[in-house]
Amino acid sequence: MASIDLNELKRRMEGAITSFKGDLAGLRTGRASASLLDPITVDAYGSQMSISQVANISVPEARMLSVSVWDKSMVGAVERAIRDSNLGLSPVSDGTTLRISLPELNEQRRKELVKVAHQYGESARVAARHVRRDGMDALKKMEKDGDLGQDESRQTADKVQKMTDETIAEIDKMLAVKEAEIMQV
Repeated sequence: MASIDLNELKRRMEGAITSFKGDLAGLRTGRASASLLDPITVDAYGSQMSISQVANISVPEARMLSVSVWDKSMVGAVERAIRDSNLGLSPVSDGTTLRISLPELNEQRRKELVKVAHQYGESARVAARHVRRDGMDALKKMEKDGDLGQDESRQTADKVQKMTDETIAEIDKMLAVKEAEIMQV
């Protein structure tokens, strides 16, 4: 009797949650965070690199980011990448250091950020559903091939569905917390 690997499905669903957490960390709220610049890539030395690979990011104040670029020739490229990102940031160059002042979020920008957070949440839910679909397809194939009885197949399908529901509930909970954090004035 063969069975699908529930641990593998769980690992893949947790991967969707981990990815979602990373996406949410990149959304800025009222406070500065070094992870805010994580999604931004820079064209450096002929390839795309994250800013953390070409500079040191620090948070000297609650509403300020400091980006110390290691190679002076990269300052312009890093500055451009930050400006061109859809985060609404405008860095000020000071030699090899870029200072980024985070403005207060207005109501419209908060609502935009909530929409982006919801898009990230939907992507994570879709990823979890894809994992469920893969598991269900594998179950159907095993049942069709005679490797799995109907009862065992149904029990395993219920476990996969329960795992999916738990994953989506966790994503929704994380989204609600982030939304409250963004809308907090």
